[in-house]
Amino acid sequence: MKHSIYIKNFIATALIVLLSFTLLGGLSTAWSYRRSLTERRATMTSTLRETARYVAMQHLYDGVELGDLTLSMWLTMISRVSGFDLLVTEINGIVVASSDSDFEHLGKTVPESALNLAIADSRAMSLSTYGGIYPERRQTAGTPIALSVGGETYVAGYLFISSDLASFRQAWQQFTSVYVLIAINVMAIAFVISFIATKKQAEPLKEMVDAARRFARGDFSARVENAGKYDEIGQLTQAFNAMAESLEGSEKLRRGFIGNLSHELKTPMTVIAGFAEGILDGTIPPDNSARYLGVISSETRRLSRLISSMLDMSKLQSADAAAILRNSFDISEVVRLALLSLESKVDDKQLDVEAELPEEPVMTRGDEDAITQVVYNLIDNAIKFSTPGEVIRLGLWKQGDRAYVSVENSGETIPTDEMPQIFDRFHKADKSRSADRDGVGLGLYIVKTILDNHNEDIFVTSSDGKTRFVFTLSIM
Repeated sequence: MKHSIYIKNFIATALIVLLSFTLLGGLSTAWSYRRSLTERRATMTSTLRETARYVAMQHLYDGVELGDLTLSMWLTMISRVSGFDLLVTEINGIVVASSDSDFEHLGKTVPESALNLAIADSRAMSLSTYGGIYPERRQTAGTPIALSVGGETYVAGYLFISSDLASFRQAWQQFTSVYVLIAINVMAIAFVISFIATKKQAEPLKEMVDAARRFARGDFSARVENAGKYDEIGQLTQAFNAMAESLEGSEKLRRGFIGNLSHELKTPMTVIAGFAEGILDGTIPPDNSARYLGVISSETRRLSRLISSMLDMSKLQSADAAAILRNSFDISEVVRLALLSLESKVDDKQLDVEAELPEEPVMTRGDEDAITQVVYNLIDNAIKFSTPGEVIRLGLWKQGDRAYVSVENSGETIPTDEMPQIFDRFHKADKSRSADRDGVGLGLYIVKTILDNHNEDIFVTSSDGKTRFVFTLSIM
């Protein structure tokens, strides 16, 4: 189970999601924290300056003293709105006004270092307790309360602002906790979806493994469910099922071939062995030996033709189609030569031949020797199954980029149920098996194999005693 592809893919996906959330969350949290802290500092600085300006105006124009109770109450209101604590000190650093509601900071002294920092830069932030005024370290800043009188500027006191970082961090931790909770839920959902999706994707692969094991045991009926998918897995499933169908078909052909071959070999071998033993043990009289030796010789030649056809078939199946189509020849001359080589068989059966062949060459693509065998087999087949005294008709014509060759004979009509198997190996009509002692049932199969190697077609029709074969060739 640990080596399963969907477990590996799930772990890889889970790690990617986890690392992505961790990296993205860490960077986002750090960036957001720094941004929030920067914005908080900017708000503190802005509040400090505006408040200092207001205090200076109140003191200068309205005569409000820095230690006036009204000023402390006003600082308290600002504190509640802004969330920052405020202190007003005199020149010597003694607190005279505060935003705390119980005024417990009044009378305390701000360290001289804080006063110097306020004079130097009102934007400067520091972490301080202001000499124990606050129990915890705070983010602080200060600025002088400057007054302009008669063109001269002097410092009447100082304004200090502070922010409790603990509350800020607590609020930020709450935000971070919400983010982590959301991230965990999203990752959990992503892991579940990833696990289910990866398992679904791996199921066809598992089925293929099981099917391949069944193939190894000789069972080619196994198929993988496709479920209408059009992705790469679906295409692989379709290709696998197509391969399975091809293997199953090949296995059926192999078994049929072995069965037919056994039958075809058994018949002549039985005849040869039977008559040979009869001659040797005296069962067949010596004066009849010559006759039965003739039968043995005939069956031996038939066995030789079968083996020769098998070798031809093996060579055809290993032919290179691309190399074949690079050659060219005159199909008209091939038909003439094939007919000439079968002239004696035509005469023996007292057949007439009508050939409609063009006078000019018809150049076509392919292997001349292989196509010669096609024409020879078709004419020889027509002679075998023609009624004596009838006519064999040969035709050759061009149409588009194809040449068409036809061979027609008059004889027994091929039964309709025989037509789909006519090009199969060792196929013979039952009524003709005994009559056709010279045939081995491979002639038409060889014809079909050669034309398939040339990427060409062959058609057959048979009715009213007329049987016609037509095949095509590509014209140069």
